[in-house]
Amino acid sequence: MKKTKEFLIPFIGLKLGKHHFEYQINNSFFEIFDYNEYQDSNIKVNVVLEKKSTLLELSFKHKGVVNVPCDLTSEDFDLPVKGKMNLIVRFGEEYNNDNEELLILPHGEFEIDIAQYIYEMVVLSVPLRRVHPGVKDGSLKTEALTKLNELIVKEVKKENKQEENIDPRWDKLKQLLTDK
Repeated sequence: MKKTKEFLIPFIGLKLGKHHFEYQINNSFFEIFDYNEYQDSNIKVNVVLEKKSTLLELSFKHKGVVNVPCDLTSEDFDLPVKGKMNLIVRFGEEYNNDNEELLILPHGEFEIDIAQYIYEMVVLSVPLRRVHPGVKDGSLKTEALTKLNELIVKEVKKENKQEENIDPRWDKLKQLLTDK
């Protein structure tokens, strides 16, 4: 993963209180992480950093669309995504990010890189099974579906030859059942 200065927040010079940051995410952001699952993406991320005397509280929210292939038809479509996440940053002896909601930075640190958190939040908001909305409501028109509809068997011809070649002895046996 390459580091980018765009996602570094220098919190040491900020006053106590809330500070708002806004990011526009596209495919170039995901290339930093060598992640190429999306054909296109357009996501707006809002970050609110609340600086307190002993800790930092970060609130992430994102909303936008990612262009992905449908798992059933392989047709590309824009999938709306949205989500939110909270992160608490405390200061301690050494760096520790074992907990997903708590980050411990060493004393003397003056900035935080939020790129990894934005990446995880967006990627985890995309569902594992991606189905084109046209499949659900039946409005999807594709070449494959058109060809399949052309190849549907229109009429099934019944073979009446078997009925003609019935042995007359069977008819006599059937009569025994109905004569009761």
